[in-house]
Amino acid sequence: MNFHTFLARAALALSALPLSPAVHADDHEGRTAVAWPKAYVQECAACHVAYPPRMLPAASWARLMGGLDRHFGTDASLDPQDVQRLGQWLQDNAGRDARATVPEDRITRTARFEHKHRHIEAATWRLPSVRSAANCMACHSGADQGRYSEHGLRMPEGLSARQRAAWDD
Repeated sequence: MNFHTFLARAALALSALPLSPAVHADDHEGRTAVAWPKAYVQECAACHVAYPPRMLPAASWARLMGGLDRHFGTDASLDPQDVQRLGQWLQDNAGRDARATVPEDRITRTARFEHKHRHIEAATWRLPSVRSAANCMACHSGADQGRYSEHGLRMPEGLSARQRAAWDD
């Protein structure tokens, strides 16, 4: 296949996948921005922030997409074509540590999440302004755009004076 045929086929393949140019995978750590399919943003962000696919390994995404009818206690079923298309996109953009195991396929149980949030007290997750560790937007102002940089952090409402003092620790 010559180079021009390759480019034409690549352009055709990309045009078949509706992409949202406004939302990108987290690029604050030197990663290349990856446009997210509109269906991913529309469907997933209807209930929670649309998490960057690199936050879980491919095996976790495969299990999650295979069990959407019982997605953390909710029926998040999609039509089979969307499941296939989004599942493939998640696989292609998943975290690259194939050896990683994630308890319950929860981002909040990954080694990276636990390490980054190790100083946050359990009481903080229960604040009305936070509600759970999965509510990234409570502290990460760019989470809805796939940005989790420490430069975009904000203190959630309701922190005690001691918690506020420890915020920048």
